[in-house]
Amino acid sequence: MTETPLTVDFISGAIDYRRRHGGGRGQALPKALGFRPGVTPDIVDATAGLGRDAFLLASLGANVTLIERNKEIQKLLEDGMARAATASDSHAEIISRMILVKGDARDILPELRPETVLIDPMHPPRRKSALVKNEMRQLRAIVGADPDCEELMRVALSAASKRVVLKWPRRAAPMPGMRSPSHQILGKSTRYEVFMMAPAREDQN
Repeated sequence: MTETPLTVDFISGAIDYRRRHGGGRGQALPKALGFRPGVTPDIVDATAGLGRDAFLLASLGANVTLIERNKEIQKLLEDGMARAATASDSHAEIISRMILVKGDARDILPELRPETVLIDPMHPPRRKSALVKNEMRQLRAIVGADPDCEELMRVALSAASKRVVLKWPRRAAPMPGMRSPSHQILGKSTRYEVFMMAPAREDQN
């Protein structure tokens, strides 16, 4: 059986259904990133991958910077964004809020000085998920593991001014070497570990 080539599709299928019927700002991810009435954060997705989370967040009104270091995935994202931009006015509006930056987030984040950062490293495969058997397995074959994700987290925690959100398997052990998150938001198979940045103290002298 021939395997369907990996693509980035923002127009149809699961991502479009999620955009139209996913629950909007009440979903766990937007809540973790600080969406609330009257507040729409600017977000840097430091591990863009197939861009699904970034597209969802942009569909909710956020300006999203996607960072991707793998050249093959960069091309897939460019192609998917270009096709979506011409699919409809609503898709074009969403894509207009997405900017793809090519390179290593560990180098780019300190330059961007972001307010809010999302990190979704490559996770160990979950056997029961059909997505893992297909798209995620293909993605893993292209990008490999993320052995430097702990370093990326440390860079993000140093660069972000408001919060860093780590998307992590719900039942997995905490990422080694990280301080405890400020709080967590739990999904069915995912937990969002939210690290709030302490506000800078004003000089009292």
